[in-house]
Formats: sequence, structure tokens, C-alpha cells
Amino acid sequence: MRMKAAWVVLLLLFVSGCGKQGYEVIYQKENTAPEGTKQKQERPYTIVLVPKIMNIPYFNAVQEGAAEAGEALGVNVRYEGPVAAEASQQTKIIEKLIAEKVDVIAVSANDPEGLLPVLEKAREQHIHVITWDADTRQEGREFFVNMVDPEALGRHLMDTLAWNTNEEGEFAIITGSKTAANLNEWLKWIQAQQRDNYPKMKLVQIAESDDDPQKAYAAAKEILQQHPRLKGIIGNSSVGPPAAAKAVKDLKLDGKVAVVGLSSPNPMNEYLKDGSAQMTTLWSPKKLGYLTVVLAHDLLQGKLPADREDVAGVGKIRVKGDVVIMGEPIDFTKENVDQYDF
Repeated sequence: MRMKAAWVVLLLLFVSGCGKQGYEVIYQKENTAPEGTKQKQERPYTIVLVPKIMNIPYFNAVQEGAAEAGEALGVNVRYEGPVAAEASQQTKIIEKLIAEKVDVIAVSANDPEGLLPVLEKAREQHIHVITWDADTRQEGREFFVNMVDPEALGRHLMDTLAWNTNEEGEFAIITGSKTAANLNEWLKWIQAQQRDNYPKMKLVQIAESDDDPQKAYAAAKEILQQHPRLKGIIGNSSVGPPAAAKAVKDLKLDGKVAVVGLSSPNPMNEYLKDGSAQMTTLWSPKKLGYLTVVLAHDLLQGKLPADREDVAGVGKIRVKGDVVIMGEPIDFTKENVDQYDF
């Protein structure tokens, strides 16, 4: 009997085993998945990192690391962020990525609450969502790639200022966006460390910069002019220490006001060497970008991060629940700053 080629072919195979004879019936489809499905399966994955803001040294270094990981893994990595550190701008970008049906959206969240609806929408469309650098609420993502333990970092930042002010005097903090979860967590532990260990130090002001270098510089000058007895400034986001050091230098207060905080070494090199700043702390943002792409790629393969997993190009990571911790921070001073380039 003839059958249409598009349907099944019935094969009767003679089977011999254990001294018995019989027939095994096998149904086999002649054609497989539709051509469009084949193309979808064969195309490279698309992983998109959405930073808080574009074109500042910290996030530029993350982009470099992400691109390297994409090349090593053979995946399409894109880097698309807002021109201002605003959740509304990130939301528009993520809406566009949902429409494009990308495979993974990895976000450094400007607002953990404000981004929740659009991230949940992405997950409903079967797009993987992870966060890095700054987290959102748990229901908005699958896991968070954190740089360091937030309590250890916050307390350490307070220590670095205390070491450079004889553990006394007034100080101020320049942070980034007031809604950024990571910055607020670090602020909490900076203040806890001061209360617990440095009773002779007094926090007089917390200024927001929205991760804008110009706003950070203006805030630093205003703080220095309004608080003539100020002994130090902590920059709680990467634009803070360079801005504060420049203001200290411009107002000829170097040696009188200490500057510490979170920043890449390159923007701080000059200020550390001339005494406008004393110490900065950071992890490798390039490694953060690399790790985020590697873990996103693993997720697409059905693999979740594992505690003490040794990630090539990064090292051993820690995992606590649904939070990945990349490693320990690095302190940069005038003695070692030339050893680093990012």
C-alpha cells in the first residue's frame, strides 16, 4: 500500500531475543521541525546587559568584560543603557528587548520596585532575567550577580575613612541614585559601622549624584563650602570619589579633607598620587561583565550557579541562595594604583 511521504512509514522489524521471535513496530516521521524552528535553534543566543547608565568608566569596563565573554562563548552580547540613571529609561529599553524576543536580559537596576512590572512581563514572555551590580526584588529575576558581600563592603568603606581621619570629625557621603538597592545597602552598613565603632565621627550630609559626574562634582563643592570643619568624604558610587577629589583639589583642601570610596583606579590615579584622595576600593568591573555573561549563558543551558564554582577568567564564586558573590574588593592607594588598569 502506498502512503503519503509527509506521513509515517510503518516498519516491521524482525526481532530475535531470548529464544523468542516477534515483531517490533516503529513509527518514524519523515520530516522534522519546521524550517523556521530550525533557524531559531541554530541562531546564536542574544544576551543583553542593561547598565544603570552609559559612558562612565565603571560601566564601560563592565561592557568590555561582557564583550570578551560573548566572543569566547560564541554568543551575541549587546550593551544597552540609558543616558541618565533613571528607571523610566531602563523600562523603555527593556520593553524594546521584550519585543525583540532576546534570550536573556541582565539588568543593573536603578529602582528595584520601579522595574518590577517590566521585568515580570519579560519573564512571562519566557525571557530569562537576571540582575547584576544592583538588584531588584526577587520575583523580578532568577538570580543576582553581586560583586562583594554588602555588609563587609559598607563597613570596610567606613574603616578606610576612619583610618585617614584619626577616627574623628565630620564626614559626608556622595551616593548615586536614591533608589538603587545596592547603594542603599552599602549606605546602611557604612552608617552601622560608624555607630558601632567610631563615636567621635559624625555624618553631616548624604548627597545624591544620580551617577552623573557633573552633579557629583557640584555636590562635593557644596558640601565642602557648607561644612568648613569637614574631615572626609566617602564616595558611595563610582563617580563620587573622582568628583570629591577634584573638588578638594580645586578648593585647595588636599591634606585637610580625606577622600575615599568606590571607584576604578584609572580615574583616581592622579588624585591618589597628589594627595587629593587617600584610598579607593573596588572589584574588577571587567570581571563582573565577564561573569554575568558566562552565568547568563549557563542559564540558557539549564545550569544554575554553584557555590565555590571555579569560573574560568574570574575565579571561585560564592552562592548564597539566589545571590552570586563574585569575590573580595581591592583597595587602591598611591603605592599600588599603577598596578591596575581599568
